[in-house]
Amino acid sequence: MRTSVAEAFGLEFPIFAFSHCRDVVAAVSRAGGMGVLGALAFTPEQLEVECRWIDEHVGGRPYGVDVVMPAAYAGADLPAGDGLEDALQAMVPDEHRRFVEEILERHGVPALADDAPRPRTLLGWTHGEARSHVDVALSHPIALLANALGPPPPDVVELAHRHGVKVAALVGSASQARKQVEVGVDVVVAQGNEAGGHTGEISTLVLVPEVVDAVSPTPVLAAGGIGCGRQLAAALALGAQGAWTGSIWLTVSEADTPPFIRDKLLRATSRDTVRSRALTGKPARQLRTAWTEAWDDPKGPGALPMPLQFMLTAEAQHRIGRAENEDLAGMPVGQIVGRMNSVRATRDVIFDMVDEALRTIAQLSETAAAAVPGA
Repeated sequence: MRTSVAEAFGLEFPIFAFSHCRDVVAAVSRAGGMGVLGALAFTPEQLEVECRWIDEHVGGRPYGVDVVMPAAYAGADLPAGDGLEDALQAMVPDEHRRFVEEILERHGVPALADDAPRPRTLLGWTHGEARSHVDVALSHPIALLANALGPPPPDVVELAHRHGVKVAALVGSASQARKQVEVGVDVVVAQGNEAGGHTGEISTLVLVPEVVDAVSPTPVLAAGGIGCGRQLAAALALGAQGAWTGSIWLTVSEADTPPFIRDKLLRATSRDTVRSRALTGKPARQLRTAWTEAWDDPKGPGALPMPLQFMLTAEAQHRIGRAENEDLAGMPVGQIVGRMNSVRATRDVIFDMVDEALRTIAQLSETAAAAVPGA
């Protein structure tokens, strides 16, 4: 199943899979697609370990790394360095800290022991940390460097190209897509509102052809609500050269999703997600929980801008996870969660998607031929 993008990267199938789990990334690439590792949660040292592991387990197949270099964030004018995290923490209002503790207390989430490890609060949301991720990624034989939340800096694009690495970027509108192409991005990912994580307001069905027309001949991948072969075929029909997927890999057998979260995902319907600022301060689709409802309640203090919201709530999320609190625990996930009803091997997901897509395309070809007299 070859498209121009698949041929450019040497893929058997035009399926790109974003995951924070290295096992999933390697499994997708070995199955003929391209796994893309999300670098956000790792320190540069941890990312080095993850990429080295993928190098050793991907079987020589191509893979990518996804970094986050937001176009705008709170504290962007602060000097990078050891004092940055403290300076950002000082920007968090006491009112919001009290609000977090009230939610946890109301739902019976215990405090961490004094000697318990604390999570990192400043992930790769800032350009300084993200540039470290870029440096690590480009020191490995990756095929793709992807960026979310705005155009990557032109010098990062140039650096990737000097390493022979193509650059992809996620967009939620045609105007955003044009800006990506202006800085030299090679592949545009048109991500519809149905997608998990940070996402815009336009649905995939509307967005993809708008972006395709806006940036042609730059290739476009469709993202948002793609989890089966019929949806992959629909993406190709809209003019995309392949699919960028994410949510469906949360429940594969190789995923490191905590079991109690995985079970919530398996039970969820497509109506059980919400686009909320509760996670990072920017709109992100995730499971609807008592946590999102508390932050979206107009009576509350409201979410802080990125990266302050995550810095405020990182330890709370850690406590929720340790307690396995069903009411508060969630996960970024798209509306495709309604089809994620069983745990399957990554290879089976890929092959079933491709088989269904090919059968769908064949059926459409037969339908079209029957509609043409004398065909």
